[in-house]
Amino acid sequence: MWLWYDWRAAAVADDAGNILDQEEWDGWGNTDEVCNRMDIIAHSAFTPEAERLLERFPDAQPRIHGDGELPNANWPLPSSEALSALDKAAKLLSKRGVDAAAGDPDRRLEHLSRASEELRASYVTLEGRLVEWVGLFLPEARFERDRAGLARKAAEANSLSDLAETLDVSMPEQGPSEKEWKALNDWAHSVGEIKTRLERMEDSIRELASSHLPSLSILLGPLLASRLCVEAHGRARLARLPAGTMQILGAEKAFFNHLKTGAPSPKHGHIFMHPWISRSPRWVRGKIARTIAAKATIAARCDEFGGEIWNEDNVRPIEERVETIRAENPQPPRR
Repeated sequence: MWLWYDWRAAAVADDAGNILDQEEWDGWGNTDEVCNRMDIIAHSAFTPEAERLLERFPDAQPRIHGDGELPNANWPLPSSEALSALDKAAKLLSKRGVDAAAGDPDRRLEHLSRASEELRASYVTLEGRLVEWVGLFLPEARFERDRAGLARKAAEANSLSDLAETLDVSMPEQGPSEKEWKALNDWAHSVGEIKTRLERMEDSIRELASSHLPSLSILLGPLLASRLCVEAHGRARLARLPAGTMQILGAEKAFFNHLKTGAPSPKHGHIFMHPWISRSPRWVRGKIARTIAAKATIAARCDEFGGEIWNEDNVRPIEERVETIRAENPQPPRR
């Protein structure tokens, strides 16, 4: 005995193809209701007609239309008018899907984060070129502590002599021509503009991450919380990760190399960016990373499943624990 159903009808037939009972839905003129029916079918759930027939024929084997073999029978297939209503509903569902994707914070965070990474890579390259270029003419200048300020100073200078005076260094015997200085000055303007764009983009990430991942952002900072969310392919998946995976998220290559070759396993991935880890002695970074990762999984689950949003009171004990780990391990372990 078989129970066949689609978005608008259901029928029960025996192995010989004889229809024993059937029910049809006549509300397909309502496009929203047809969309709801299509959603039911997409999730392989039962329509109301199928549920009623299954109550009357509990031994029937359910089959959605087009899914698996069925005996040849006069199944109640939709009319041409019902199929037209189905096409209209499919277009509406597609539009809803596009609208939902546009409003998905996970997708928006992914685009912002990827764009930010690409822009930062460009900024680092252009800034490095500017430092080398200026250093070619002004070798006495030192930019280690103010590389970011060099672009602004070079862009505001009217000539190399103005820049040398601003940096408090002597002029070289051979300076650039007027056109070459103009090219250098334009380059400095470009570096400054890219830096401004990067700061605006990171501000956008902070705003979106703080609303989408409030607890995790309080613990790790919105930029790192966003990076972990993108790496995990969404907040829902991030919230389901164990603490060990959270700890090495972003270090997958090193982890699989460890499994393949027996190399030392990574102690941290993206989470290393947190100052509690990166500014700690190397011999305690693994312990601190485990502590933070364990708490980060709890924060991510609070964000995903509607738990109490964290605040500074939740973070303070974790910071105290980090300080305790540092104090208990002042020297590297003996080997």
